[in-house]
Amino acid sequence: MKPAGLLLGWNHTLVKAVRFLGLFFLLGVSAAQGAEPFAEGELARAPTSARIASLVEESSTRGWGGAASQLRKAAQQAYEANSGYVAAWYFLYRWADLLATPRGRAIDDWIKAVETAGVAHPNMAESYPMQPGSLAAVMSRELQLAVLNNAAFSEEFFLTLSPLDNLREVLATLQTIYAKEPALFAEYGNLAVAIAVVYDVPPPPQWPHGQVNARVLPRKLPAPEVAFSYWAKLDRANFTAQRLRRLPASELKFVVDNVAPFGELDWARKNVGPGLADFGKAYDLIKYRKDRLAQNQYMWGGSDYRLETILAQGGICVDQAYFASTAGKAKGIPTLMFRGAGLDGRHAWFGYLNNTQSWQLDCGRYAEQKFIVGLAYDPQTWGNLNDHELLFITERFRALPTYKISVMHALFAKEYLRDNQSAAALKTAREAVNRERRNLAGWQVLIEAQQAAAPQDLRARETILREALLVFQKYPDLENDFSRQLGEVLRARGETSLANFEAQRMAKKYQSGRVDLSIERAAETIRVSLKENDLAGQIKTYNQVLLTTGGGASIDYYDKVVVPFVVHLANQGQIPAALQALTKARQVLRVEAGKQLELEMNALAARLKTGKLE
Repeated sequence: MKPAGLLLGWNHTLVKAVRFLGLFFLLGVSAAQGAEPFAEGELARAPTSARIASLVEESSTRGWGGAASQLRKAAQQAYEANSGYVAAWYFLYRWADLLATPRGRAIDDWIKAVETAGVAHPNMAESYPMQPGSLAAVMSRELQLAVLNNAAFSEEFFLTLSPLDNLREVLATLQTIYAKEPALFAEYGNLAVAIAVVYDVPPPPQWPHGQVNARVLPRKLPAPEVAFSYWAKLDRANFTAQRLRRLPASELKFVVDNVAPFGELDWARKNVGPGLADFGKAYDLIKYRKDRLAQNQYMWGGSDYRLETILAQGGICVDQAYFASTAGKAKGIPTLMFRGAGLDGRHAWFGYLNNTQSWQLDCGRYAEQKFIVGLAYDPQTWGNLNDHELLFITERFRALPTYKISVMHALFAKEYLRDNQSAAALKTAREAVNRERRNLAGWQVLIEAQQAAAPQDLRARETILREALLVFQKYPDLENDFSRQLGEVLRARGETSLANFEAQRMAKKYQSGRVDLSIERAAETIRVSLKENDLAGQIKTYNQVLLTTGGGASIDYYDKVVVPFVVHLANQGQIPAALQALTKARQVLRVEAGKQLELEMNALAARLKTGKLE
């Protein structure tokens, strides 16, 4: 045991050391955040190059965490002071926060997002190493200075970014492009962003379509720096039909998602005649091979799949769509290749951004086709573009200043929610949707803020949901989703009849135009009834749904609405009721003699009578 005097001496030394280290830490944090706090006058201006250089320099040794914290406060102060440079301060904060993110956590978050969205595919790596350090290590000091000093690039980058983007690879791609072409990078930042968010993950094996094997069409994207240089220099030389430097990354990603060698693109640019005004005619340049269709030869049988070969030999609709969409990319035209759905699943067509800066999405599409949209890959996620995203693309409202203002309000609403300032979040989110009614993220944060501010006020939530339903009534998938949320709120309030009416309204609305959504709502109504109602109530709901939405329906409706209900009754020992429900369906659905639906109904009836459902 040490003498008391020595202990006291050690404690005194320790206290002085702690005080010194505390002072050093505070000085270090202050230096990392720019050596001095942000004055109100500074927030009324754009961040200076000197301030940004100081942040980059100090954070290179002390990390970006402290800078991110202070920049977040600065951005909120700028927002609350209604500074004209709110976006510049906000995106500077976002860069600091991103650069401070541990690389392992970024990969982990990305993998979870991919799994949740269901967009993983066989061409992705089986494992991703969890490297030490933060994302700042991926970007050189020069690139950090370049992007942090470029407010327009920062806005484009963060408004384009998705949780499904592999941040580590996105930043590495930007670094590769910048290192090779720093001058072009400064001029074509949007193109660099588009390539970074597309090339971060390899494409799936079925892209751009599944009717040609990988031997003749390898599913491999070019080197990102080569692709960037190719399109940027074409545009600079005025060889592109669209001015690429003027297009946002959200549209440029439909130029750079190209699998054909650049030599083929050069050939197409010289030999595929239609221009921007009438480029839809490129589809019909390919002679349609009726002989292949007659022989059920849907796979390409040639030894190569070059554009020149397709033009010489002809093809079926999928080859026409591939040829036209790829030739469009060769000319610097954003293009989309569509695959049909349902009964029209064998058809394919394409769309492109035309000379009036409008999207034409029906080039080669049959006039008699009844479904609303086909399926098209989103090269940023390699999932299918959903209904509303396709419509958002055609409307191009996200290029409007009012939309960008709306986005900024929605982003700060999320920040207020992080700080548990629900009232401020609610007010800010309301401002977001008032500025641009189609800002989906604004509505989502408005609903979240209302739940946080007044979790028991279901009427207020109902009001917001009904408002959103009116705004998105021409976007079927969004209207259906907000309607479903409304039904949940109505049921929570005890308004079961109103909830059922809402579900049936939606099912009937899309009964002819969007059978998939109609069936989805009908099935949901049945599922809810099975949980909440007694037997009599369940049968009543089933009969109402069947009569309202089942008229003329076929096997998909049978599988998703009729069979689950009939099997449920049988499992409850209600065989007579199950047989009666099946008979009712036979009277309402489109049942053709000798066809699959009749055969399946007969088989189910036989199993019910014998008691052998399996």
